[in-house]
Amino acid sequence: MLSRIMSGSIRNLDREYDCTVRLLDDTEYTCTIQRDAKGQYLFDLICHHLNLLEKDYFGIRYVDPDKQRHWLEVTKCIAKQMKSQPPFTMCLRVKFYPPDPAALKEEITRYLVFLQIKRDLYHGRLLCKTTDAAMLAAFILQAEIGDYDPGKHPEGYSSKFQFFPKHSEKLERRISDIHKTELIGQTPETSELNFLQKAQMLETYGVDPHPCKDVSGNPAFLAFTPFGFVVLQGNKRVHFLKWNEVTKLKFEGKIFHIYANQKEDKKIILTYFAPTPEACKHLWKCGVENQAFYKLEKSSQVRTVSSSNLFFKGSRFRYSGRVAKEVMEQSAKIKREPPEIHRAGLVPSRSCPSITHGPRLTSVPRTRRRAVHISIMEGLESLRDSAHSTPVRSVSHGDSFMPRSRSLATDASEGSAVISDEAYSPSDSVLPTPVAEHSLELAVARQVNGAPCSIKEEKESEAGTPSVGDAGDLSDSRATVEGAEGASPLSEVEQAVVCLQAPLGGQFAH
Repeated sequence: MLSRIMSGSIRNLDREYDCTVRLLDDTEYTCTIQRDAKGQYLFDLICHHLNLLEKDYFGIRYVDPDKQRHWLEVTKCIAKQMKSQPPFTMCLRVKFYPPDPAALKEEITRYLVFLQIKRDLYHGRLLCKTTDAAMLAAFILQAEIGDYDPGKHPEGYSSKFQFFPKHSEKLERRISDIHKTELIGQTPETSELNFLQKAQMLETYGVDPHPCKDVSGNPAFLAFTPFGFVVLQGNKRVHFLKWNEVTKLKFEGKIFHIYANQKEDKKIILTYFAPTPEACKHLWKCGVENQAFYKLEKSSQVRTVSSSNLFFKGSRFRYSGRVAKEVMEQSAKIKREPPEIHRAGLVPSRSCPSITHGPRLTSVPRTRRRAVHISIMEGLESLRDSAHSTPVRSVSHGDSFMPRSRSLATDASEGSAVISDEAYSPSDSVLPTPVAEHSLELAVARQVNGAPCSIKEEKESEAGTPSVGDAGDLSDSRATVEGAEGASPLSEVEQAVVCLQAPLGGQFAH
């Protein structure tokens, strides 16, 4: 408390603050902002730096000292939103996923969305069956290293790259086969476009999962997609509500409610419990913004909403920005020479290292430090299976203004749809809620669907950078806990919890 008061008084004395924004290719944009600068100023600076015109799909995300994520509000003062003392560290991410990413006007926009979805694939948010996973990885390979060349790409070359939280040698061979035989001659632009078209058809496209519990205490993931509100529970999509069916979103403390009107005037209320009141408020604000962006015809229709039935009670929030239909109409008017794109190529990424030059995870020897944790991991070995490389029955997303979208094969309101043979279980470190408050028991329970992690060195643990591991062997690959750089060091207990909960987390991943 004292440190926050002191940091606030220090900020009041400064007229300028240093700010660093991690971009989607993991390069950093550093600038100096005025004390009273609003979020829109920083966002416009970044978009100008990237030469990005179709900017409405993107946003700036930051993490507060309590490890709760937030989207930077463009209409408010940056310094007043940040609870940490400068320099400020944030990241640029896709905030509203395009319903049809292939229909984006400019290649620079498609490339940035490609980087985001590649990141989603790596962190387990984009769950897909193995055949789709192999094709997606092959597209990434083709886009980043070009055609297969026996002189440059020796046997087993695909094992040098990490596309998913966990994968097998069989999947690696399949990726290589596709890259060698099916993608010859594809330019990076074509491969990225094919990647987007493939990813857009998956059930978990655009999912930014919020962990909650239902009224029975069962874990669930809530998400807002371009097509509606989704609830993933176990290996099923238990609810799907189209945006035109959703009538109201509200929250009280940790309790989140969603009201909907379905066919034949059927009214339903879904209730879920978030980990913290702050997480619940963040969930509510994300829902309000997504509903306004995808549902409304014009931004003039946006209204201030209240979190309570009584307007004078609870939180009030208003989405500020254009809606999807306006964004597409504005994009159609863009007439300029396509800007030059500086692709990341073979530059290693700290939070999404699809291109790394180290060996496959399972071939890295264990360190002496890791041996301490092996007994814990072996106890989970027989129960654990990766939730990120198992078959998925792709179900289309439902009606939307996207011309190429498919119609739902089954209505989720009438019955749940199986999305995988395993439970949907993205890395806790990339979820937009704090994980340090979860108990070790919950961490172990969730470990059955993820790869373990061990603390590599005492020095690294103090810095909050535990290593990641795979099914049986633990890796030397370093991945930091999802959050803001410069966060306070975790205690040994918190490190153990994060280590178990965050198999493949990376800073700023989204």
